[in-house]
Parts: sequence; C-alpha cells; structure tokens
Amino acid sequence: MSIDRAGRVRKLFPWVMKGGLALLDQGLYAGSNFVMSILLARWLAPEEYGSYAVAFSVLVFIMMFHQALFLEPMLIFGSSAYRNCLRVYLKALLLLHLCISLGIVLVLGVTAGVASKLGQTNGFPGALVGVAFAAPLILMLWIIKRVFYVNLSPGPSAGASLLYCTLTMGGLALAYRYNYLSPLSTFLLMGLASLVANVVLLTYLGLRLPSSQDAPRILDIWGRHWRYGRWALGANVMMWVPLNVFYPLLSSLSGMAAAGELKALMNFASPMYQASGALSPLMLPHAARVLEKRGHTGADSVLKQQTLLSISYSIPYWIVLLLFQAPIFRILYSGRYTEVVYLMPVVALACVFGSAFFGPANVLRVMGSPRLVFAAVSISTCVAVAVGVPITWAYGVRGATWGMALSEVLAFVAAVVLLRRKTRKLSQPTFTVPCSVPLGEVDNGS
Repeated sequence: MSIDRAGRVRKLFPWVMKGGLALLDQGLYAGSNFVMSILLARWLAPEEYGSYAVAFSVLVFIMMFHQALFLEPMLIFGSSAYRNCLRVYLKALLLLHLCISLGIVLVLGVTAGVASKLGQTNGFPGALVGVAFAAPLILMLWIIKRVFYVNLSPGPSAGASLLYCTLTMGGLALAYRYNYLSPLSTFLLMGLASLVANVVLLTYLGLRLPSSQDAPRILDIWGRHWRYGRWALGANVMMWVPLNVFYPLLSSLSGMAAAGELKALMNFASPMYQASGALSPLMLPHAARVLEKRGHTGADSVLKQQTLLSISYSIPYWIVLLLFQAPIFRILYSGRYTEVVYLMPVVALACVFGSAFFGPANVLRVMGSPRLVFAAVSISTCVAVAVGVPITWAYGVRGATWGMALSEVLAFVAAVVLLRRKTRKLSQPTFTVPCSVPLGEVDNGS
C-alpha cells in the first residue's frame, strides 16, 4: 500500500467510526420506536392503533417544527459561530425550548379536551395528552444530543439512545403484562425514558463542556436561528404533509382502522428514513467545513457522497424486504393487516427517493439556501396533495400510499434541479462564493 493511500485510509477511519456511531445512535433510538410500533400493532385493537398513528403524526409535526428552529440551525451555528461557547449556547437553547414547550402543552391539552367533548372513545384524547407530556422531553433530548454531533463525537449520544431503548422496551413489556397498554401509556413511557436520558447527558456535559467568557445574548441566538429556520420551518412543514396528513384524512374518511393499516405499511419505511436522518447531523457540519474551504465547487462531491450513501443501504434493504414481504407481514403483525401487503413496492419507491432527498437538501442547507429546500418540497407537496387527496377519497389506503410516493419522487427531482441551478449561478463571475459570508446565513436571492 502506498504512503498516500495509507494516509487516506487513516483519515477515513475516524469518519467510518463516527458514521457507525451515528447510525448506531439513530438505530437504537428509532429502532425502539419501530419495535414499539410493531408491538402496538399486534397488541392494540385496530382503532386504538389508528389513534396512536394519528397522535404520532402530531408528534412528528411538532418534532419537525422544532428541528427547523432548533436542531438544524444548531448544527450549522454550533459548528461555526458558537463553536467556542457551546455551554452558554446550550443553556440559551434550553431556555428557548422551555418557552416553546409551554405553548405545545397548552395547545395539545386544549385539543385533547375538545376531542373528549366530541365523544372520541377510541383512545385519541388520551393519546394527545400523552404527546403533550412526551413531546417537550423528547425534543429536549434531541437538543442535548446535537451537542455531540457539533463536536463530531456521537458516542455519548449513542449511549443515551441505548438507555432510552432499554427503558421504553422494558416499560412497554410491563404495561402489556399488567394490562396498562394504551396509546396514552405508550407516550408516557417515551417521555419518561427521555427524561432519564436527559438527566444523564446533562450531567455528562456539565462535567466536560468548558466555560466561556464569550456569552452571546439569547435574543441574538434566537434571531439567528429564526432567520435561518423560517425557511427550514416551511420546508419541514411541507415535508410533514405528504407523509403524515393522510393519517387524519384516512381516519375521517374510512375510520381509525384505515389509519392503522397505513401505519402498518409505513413502519417498514421508518428505519430507512431514520438512517438517513442519522447521517444528516454528522454530514451537515462536515459539509459546512468542506464548503468553507472549497466554496461551491465542493457541492457536487458532497451531493454525490450523501445521495449515493443513502441509496446504497436503502435499495438492498428493500430488495430483501420485498422478496419476503408476505411472511414478514404475517410474522411481525401476527396475521393482521395482510390485506395491504401488496402496496409494499409503492412504499419502497417512496422510501428510496425519500432517502435520496437528504443529499441535495443538506447541500442546499449548508449553502445557506433553506429557501430552496422549501421550494422543492412545496412543489412536490402541492402536486402530491392535489392528486393524493382525491385518490385517497376514492381508493383509501392505496390512494394515500401512491400520494406519498409521488411526493417523494418529485421532492428529490426538484431539489436536484434547484441545486444545479444555484451552483451554475455561483460559477458565474458576477456571483460571489457563498462561503465568503458567514456560514449558515440565509441568502436573499437564489
């Protein structure tokens, strides 16, 4: 082996280790939620499982809102502007998170009360109360975990996910054994497990994060997050719509059991979306540094790297799953939901393009253009909803599944087209390289 090649291998090895830990972190956390969804599908009545599916889609909406204004900007600014004052930065974000959480609890509490007054007897009001308890604690955990990704050291975060996984799985088994299992108890377990993990990680960080004399004002932090996150917020809302709006739509058109059928299908896509999400926090700081050094000329390499990586594990996963889809359905769901197994290839199509979307979307975010990510998902979502709503009304779960697939394909194509267009503009002499301005600042053009 040549010296140059050996040097490249030595440089690559730490990234392989960090990437493996990031996948382990996300795999443990998402894996526990995946197993929980499978067990609930086996143990709960179809209508109760549908209530869990609709409430979980509400939780996902809150998480995407939080990701846009907290987690995504944190990876950008924590790796650049606030890199030398992470302790103060984390305290400010947790205080802002507390303010947001009060609003979340109030809105969900009122919504649960209204649902109860309307006579919902399928566990949905209780599920909303559980989300009101769990959401602030889960979101707090993700803020704390992001500190380790900013420092490119996901090991402790993976340990916290292992703790979360152990607590949720053990609690779920106990709840089932003693007949306390319900959508409400499930979300309460998720919140309690997150609380314990929060305490452990905050104790760990308190001993290791250095103090800093450079203390940014909390209003300055919020202002910077808002300027970046307002476009990411719109993009995340638009990303939530095609993958989650069909749950409440199906429940109103065909009943809660139909929402449970769709959830049973999409459970298989969840691991791949989570795997892409696991790599994204690690790749964003790396991409930010690459573009800071190389300018927009590094965009193509980052795009190809992450897109190919996403497809490389998504496609083999779906090949195996589709070959054995019928027995897998029977084993995992104990004979339930087999009437929708024929839709698995459509879910696979949606998932592969959904994973690939992370490639161009991450590059656009790092180049300070979350507005273009918003534009890409807005185009795809509007088309998918315009087509998906009527076919869901006509064909039920089948129509909803095709609506999701259409949205994911269009989102990837639109993101690639917009990224190519932006890099072509930046290559012209009249345009400056985006890294000549502070990384993460949002462009007003594009």
